[in-house]
Amino acid sequence: MLLCRILKLPLSQPLLRMTSPRQWVSYYNGPETDVEEICQQFSQFEAGKIELTQDQDSGIATITINHPERKNALSGSMMVQLRNIVNTLEEWKEGKGVILHSVGDMFCSGGDLNTVRQISNPDDGYKMSTLMHHSLTRLHQLPLVSVALIQGKAIGGGAELATACDYRLFTTKGEIGFVQGKMGVVTGWGGGTRLVHLVGRQKALDLLLTSKQLSAIDAVDMGIANEIIKESSEPLEETRNWLLSRLNHTTEIVHALKQIVATASTAPIEASLKNERSIFAMLWGGDANKKALRQNIKHK
Repeated sequence: MLLCRILKLPLSQPLLRMTSPRQWVSYYNGPETDVEEICQQFSQFEAGKIELTQDQDSGIATITINHPERKNALSGSMMVQLRNIVNTLEEWKEGKGVILHSVGDMFCSGGDLNTVRQISNPDDGYKMSTLMHHSLTRLHQLPLVSVALIQGKAIGGGAELATACDYRLFTTKGEIGFVQGKMGVVTGWGGGTRLVHLVGRQKALDLLLTSKQLSAIDAVDMGIANEIIKESSEPLEETRNWLLSRLNHTTEIVHALKQIVATASTAPIEASLKNERSIFAMLWGGDANKKALRQNIKHK
């Protein structure tokens, strides 16, 4: 109250105007559109394809971006295909992992300009962002352990795509750059939010402001890349072996561990702890637990 008198502020809600940030940027306030309706519209922008294969023996799925003639840029139809692939993977109860990679020497250059030119307005931009947020958030939250193989450049939306995976492996020629600012826009596929969770606020802001393209070594130093694959190896097979070494537990345990980590990265701590103990309780005394106790695995 004394502070209010000194500053000559009214007693009712005296500090509200002082602490509320100014609205310096413009926010979209147009209509929300159902994802199914967005898919119908974007399916007409046809070019390239995204393909899914599922190996039942290993439990590893492979998502392949196949549009090398356009630097593996995502057309509208490819965005819809990605959404449908995530739908399929959400129903794959036997799966453990997924690899995201591309054909050729470019990971992904973001949105295909042929599609972009046809949706270059705020309403359609919001629709695209809605569709990609919907798909990539669900990809990020899958109970499958995911890894992106970055061969060549992942720039703009391609860099955002890479952040939707749990891990990122680079070849020696791999690069990543959040260059959206150079294009007069910002991250639109959820990559800004995921980048902050990945490297922290200051590093994320610096990468976004400078549009710097990181080499594989720099990406490791920054904490974006987990490992660099040797140039003499077969990158996709190397990535598969790297992922397999992290999938030794039963499918049920892999799903449970991924769910705990995925929830902890987004939920408040109390909600995360409740989720963790609920999952734990359902596994305690279960088949995998009893088998491990019989084999005395803990002490081996």
